[in-house]
Amino acid sequence: MLHPIITQARDAFESVFEGQADVTLQAPGRVNLIGEHTDYNEGFVFPAAIDRWAIVAARSRVDSRVRIYSAMHEEVAEFRTDDVLEAQGSWADYPKGVVREFQKLGHSLCGFDAAIVGNVPMGAGLSSSAAVEMAVGKGMVMLNRIEISGPDLALLGQRAENHFVGVNCGIMDQFISANGRAGHALFLDCRGLSFELVPLFGDDVQIVICNSGVTRGLTDSAYNDRRSACENGVSLLTRAMGEDIKALRDVSMEILDVYGGALSETVLKRCRHVITENERTQRAVALLKDGDLSGFGQLMVASHESLRDDYEVSGKELDLLVEIALNVPGVFGARMTGAGFGGCTVNIVERDAVPALTDAINEQYPRTTGLTPEIYVCSAVNGAELVE
Repeated sequence: MLHPIITQARDAFESVFEGQADVTLQAPGRVNLIGEHTDYNEGFVFPAAIDRWAIVAARSRVDSRVRIYSAMHEEVAEFRTDDVLEAQGSWADYPKGVVREFQKLGHSLCGFDAAIVGNVPMGAGLSSSAAVEMAVGKGMVMLNRIEISGPDLALLGQRAENHFVGVNCGIMDQFISANGRAGHALFLDCRGLSFELVPLFGDDVQIVICNSGVTRGLTDSAYNDRRSACENGVSLLTRAMGEDIKALRDVSMEILDVYGGALSETVLKRCRHVITENERTQRAVALLKDGDLSGFGQLMVASHESLRDDYEVSGKELDLLVEIALNVPGVFGARMTGAGFGGCTVNIVERDAVPALTDAINEQYPRTTGLTPEIYVCSAVNGAELVE
C-alpha cells in the first residue's frame, strides 16, 4: 500500500501538469543519533534515515524547459537545462543547484516537469533540504539514464548546497539520505567516506524526535561561525605544534591539553567539543554493536552537554526537552540533534515508555515555554529510491 504522501505527489503532478508522471522518487530526511558538528571536521557521524520524505513525481520533456511545482510553497519555478543557472535566494535554488551540478559534470540533460511534496518538517534540523536534493538528483539520474553511485550523488548534492545555495554544510545529510537502509543507522567516516550500516535497536526500542518549535535558517545562523572557529583552531594548533594538521579529526584530547594554550578560550571550547564528540561517536557505535543501550544513551547525554557548554549551539528549549525526557523511565538517552539554535531532540526510548514520554513533554514543555512541541515516532528507512 502506497504511503499517502506518494499519492499526494502524483496527484499534485497531474493537477499542475496534466497527465501522469514518468517516475516517482522518494528521499528521506534524517536524524543524527550522535556525532554533531563533526562532519565538516572530517570526523565521524552516526545518522539514520527516517520515515519522513521528499517525494518528486517527474516527467521528461522533449525540450530543455524545466517546471517544478512545490506543494509546500504552492508555486512553480521555471528554468532551462541549457541555461547557466544562478541562485535567486528561494526554495527553487535546491533543485536548481542539483541540475547545475549535473551540468558541470558534462551531462546533456532533458527538460522535465516535476512536483515536489514533502513531510520532513522544515527548519527542524531533520534535513528537509538534503531530502529534496537527493530526490531531485535521483530523478535526474532516472530521466537521463545517468550512472552514479550513492556516495557520488551525495557529494553532488553537497556541492549544490555549498556552492549554489550558499550553505557551508558537511556531507552527512546528503550521504544518509542517499545511502540509508531500513532498520540501520550509518556509521560514516567523513574523511574517506567509508561507511558501515549498523543494525539498530530492534522492535522494542524507538527513535522519538521532539521538535522544539524553535526554527532556524542555517544561512542566518551562527553555523558558519562555528565552522570558522574549528578552522582557526586547526591553523593555530598547526603553528603551535610545528606539524601539518588537516582537520580536528587529527587532534586528540592529549594534544589539545598540551597545545590548547595557543587558542582563545572560545576556540578551545569549540575544538574540545569536536574532539570529544569524535571519540564519543566511535565508542557509541561499539556499544550499540554490543547491545549496550544504556551506555549508548549515556554518551548521547554527554554529547548534548558538550554541545550546550562547549559548542554553545543548544538553547533553553532544547535543554528543557532533554531534561524532561531523562526523567521518564524507559528513556535510554536524549540529546539535541542537527545544527542547533532550535530544531529537535532525539531520544532512544523503550517502546512501552513512548506514551509516558509523549505525555510528559506535552504537559511540561508548553507550560514552561509557551510553545507547542511536535513529537515524531520514527523508523529507520531506505535512502533515495524509485517508488514503483
